Formats: sequence, structure tokens, C-alpha cells
Amino acid sequence: MRKELGKFPAVFPMPVLMIAAYDENGVVNVMNAAWGMVASSDKIVLFIDEDHKTTQNIFKTKAFTVSLADKAHMAEADYFGIATGNKVPDKFAKSGLTAVKSDKVNAPVIEAFPVCMECELAEVVHTDTINCIVGTIVSLSADEKVLGDNGKIDPSKLDAILFDQFQAGYYTIGEKAGQAWNAGADLMNQ
Repeated sequence: MRKELGKFPAVFPMPVLMIAAYDENGVVNVMNAAWGMVASSDKIVLFIDEDHKTTQNIFKTKAFTVSLADKAHMAEADYFGIATGNKVPDKFAKSGLTAVKSDKVNAPVIEAFPVCMECELAEVVHTDTINCIVGTIVSLSADEKVLGDNGKIDPSKLDAILFDQFQAGYYTIGEKAGQAWNAGADLMNQ
């Protein structure tokens, strides 16, 4: 039996994305956002409001980075979602993390997070119902500790945290359940 739960965006899991940009003085600002996704092989879309300090910084610098938060830095990632750069000007400094300037775009790479997409602002979409930032992914970098033998990112080594909208929890991924574009192949012959 199914129970009606009302209107709710029931998508699980949601990524825990660390979006970083410089302000007009070169100060690092980072926000935690779960509402983002890839839009093509070189595009990422972030559904973030215009009033965020990070959003305003992206508009000014035309660049940003998107990192995947991991379990080892869950407290810092959560803090970046709790504190607002509009009220806490030294928000990043208070986290104790460090950043280096990307050599690809005018944005900070937060060294603690193991995977980082370096992006240029491609487009801003603002309608009555949504506000989103589209970025062109210029480069992807990863800490070698999260790479598999094939040189690609190994999700089992990443220890990325995921956001649960149902109960506001953070989770890590479990074991691999199957191979994409293969698990349903037998159904193609029916």
C-alpha cells in the first residue's frame, strides 16, 4: 500500500557540491549546494539563487569551481551550507581549509576536496520559476588517492557524501550494484 506524502522533490541521492568563487577583493567564498547536475559532457548547471554571495561573485568573476564533498570534510561542507557569506565575510578562513588559484579559470580550488571541476560562466537562466547558472567545465582535477588503476576516478575511493532531502542527512555511497549500459542488456532481446 502506498501513502500520499504531498508535494515534495523526492530525488535521491543529491550531490553535495562545494561551489567556490572569488569576490572582488580575491577573497574565497564557498557555498554548499545540492541542487546541481551535469547538463552535457562539458556543462554543469547549478540551481542557486541570485542573493547568495557566491552567486554574486560568479557574476563578477565569470568563473567558479565545483568540488565534490567527502566524508572526511563533512563538517566543513555542512558549515559552508549553514553560514552565509553575506553575513560572515571570513567564512572560508573560519573553516580552516586552504585554497589555491586555478591555473585554468579565475576561481579557487579547495585543496581538501578530492575532485574539482574548474568552470567558466556560460549562461545565467532566470525565469519566474527558476534561477540557474550554467558553467562550461574547462578542467577536471582529482587527488591521486581517488583514482583507480585505469587512471579514472573510482567512486569507491572517493567517499563522497550525498544529501538526503527526506530527512536532511548525509550518506556515503555503498558498493557497486551493477554496470551501466549492461545491466539491462538481456531485456533488449525480449
